[in-house]
Amino acid sequence: MTPTVSELLLGNFIALMEPPPPEALGDFMAGKVAVTGMIAMLAAQEAERGAEARIWENQAIRDLLTSGGAAIPAGAETEKDYAICGLDRVNATLRKALIALHTQVEEKGDRDLDHAILRFYVKSADMRRLDMPPMPGN
Repeated sequence: MTPTVSELLLGNFIALMEPPPPEALGDFMAGKVAVTGMIAMLAAQEAERGAEARIWENQAIRDLLTSGGAAIPAGAETEKDYAICGLDRVNATLRKALIALHTQVEEKGDRDLDHAILRFYVKSADMRRLDMPPMPGN
């Protein structure tokens, strides 16, 4: 399961609102605050770039399906809900169709389409990349 931005931020809230026992102060508390802050920073990046990445991915997958002669699954022809959860639902449907197409492409030995699909995966991973800042050491 991949947690959503909302779930991550709710978890941060709960972690920070829960008072620590006296023995958990010091380094433990400093680490807890650092991890909570890092999660919030990564969630902010996802909130900023997540929709754009999913919209690009969904259209790129549609293009690959079309070029491979596969049908666009029902309900995934276009975006109707631009919330991340709505985009993810369409993305999951399209990715299942892409996996099926990729299997067929590999079985047929269609190297051009195989390489196009692999290039999509590389670009997709780059679009979803979250950047970690340098972390201070102790």
